[in-house]
Amino acid sequence: MRSWERALAVLEALWERGQAAGHGWTLDMELLPSHQQQVNALENQGLVELACREDRAELSVLEGRPVRWAARLTSYGHDTLAYGQSRPRAEPPPGEAAPDRQLVELIPSQMAALRVFVGLAGRLRVPPADGLAEQVRAASCDHGIKRWRLYLTPGQMESVAYGLWLHRMTGSAAEANRFVREYGVVHSPARAADNPSAAGGAAWGGAGVGGRG
Repeated sequence: MRSWERALAVLEALWERGQAAGHGWTLDMELLPSHQQQVNALENQGLVELACREDRAELSVLEGRPVRWAARLTSYGHDTLAYGQSRPRAEPPPGEAAPDRQLVELIPSQMAALRVFVGLAGRLRVPPADGLAEQVRAASCDHGIKRWRLYLTPGQMESVAYGLWLHRMTGSAAEANRFVREYGVVHSPARAADNPSAAGGAAWGGAGVGGRG
């Protein structure tokens, strides 16, 4: 489990136990010491508030026992949890990707063009393929090679080719050309005229979907 996933799990546990208790606090006897240490680390990030002496005294009266430690989410912790729970799940690593999906790595300018494309979904006659916007939101960046990683179906790859074709028609051809070279998918206006729902087609030279040029 990655560090941010562990942090979300701790925040979720604090939220659920605090809600169940009715007073919003998670108490010392409800968490193992190792988990309390994780909470202390989140407190340093401003996501969690630790009970002060006065708060612990009030909780001790409520519980009928000494409460030596208690924690609850701050406003920032609440928002981090809400954002994390609504964030699209990242796709599995390449070795575990679904059979119908292809790992696609986009350079920043390609990703910027793709974001414009999916952002225009409501205004386009040929909208992005189903699920493409979610893949764009869930994409992760490998900062070492400066590539955005997405896992796309063939239909989504054709849709990316269409978005990059629009980018080409309004300015720069480099992004679409690179996509053709690396993945063998190019938008074909002639093919699209025969099938308006299709956004892309096979590349030049017989390269298959996902083929590297």
